[in-house]
Amino acid sequence: MKKYIVIAVALVVMAGCSAGTQQVKEKKAKLSLDSESSKFSYVIGLDVGKYLKTIGSKLDLAAFDAAVTSVIRGEEPMLSSKELAAAKQAVLRMQQEKMLAKQKELLAKQTKEGLKNKAEGEKFLAENAKKEGVNTTASGLQYQVIKSGDGMKPKVTDKVKVHYEGRLIDGTVFDSSYKRGQPVTFPLNQVIKGWTEGLQLMPVGSKYRFFLPSELAYGASAPGNKIGPNSTLIFDVELLSIEK
Repeated sequence: MKKYIVIAVALVVMAGCSAGTQQVKEKKAKLSLDSESSKFSYVIGLDVGKYLKTIGSKLDLAAFDAAVTSVIRGEEPMLSSKELAAAKQAVLRMQQEKMLAKQKELLAKQTKEGLKNKAEGEKFLAENAKKEGVNTTASGLQYQVIKSGDGMKPKVTDKVKVHYEGRLIDGTVFDSSYKRGQPVTFPLNQVIKGWTEGLQLMPVGSKYRFFLPSELAYGASAPGNKIGPNSTLIFDVELLSIEK
């Protein structure tokens, strides 16, 4: 990537694109992209511009231009090796500080969202437990029998085939094998805790509705854009078979 950037920047400098704002506008107006060389240079310039934009710092174009030009001409840098090393360290520190700040901001947001989801989930489950037909296990798993089958119940070491739909407590569907038109098969001991426990309650041919507190689902993690941290989840699960 380094070599790529140096080549691209050299093209930019040689084309005189690091001039003042007004000069850049004038040169851009006169710019012709008729040749393969000009198109190639323009494409690389766009890529480098996008890369430099991710750095998140404003460049001093005059200093930037002088540095690249001196490299191309084989001139000595204006800064000593000690000064260059110090400047690089300063840039690295700045980037690390920005990264840490973003991480802290994201963590604070997730913590706030997680607390909100946890409280809403606990309230939902407390009210849901009072409804007719809803059963609650020792772990806190709640389930409701939609259809009762007459087959065998799977063991934790079994592999099962199921159809399912997953929803948030506000009704948002985040996943559905029904919509994909394809059931899924998985080892029962390699899924979230609520599924491992709940499916062992189901005879083959049954369809249950599971209400999973966050600790039996994905906990404080947020798998994907639709499921937030500490989310209480609802699954309609149909056990089709125990796979041998």
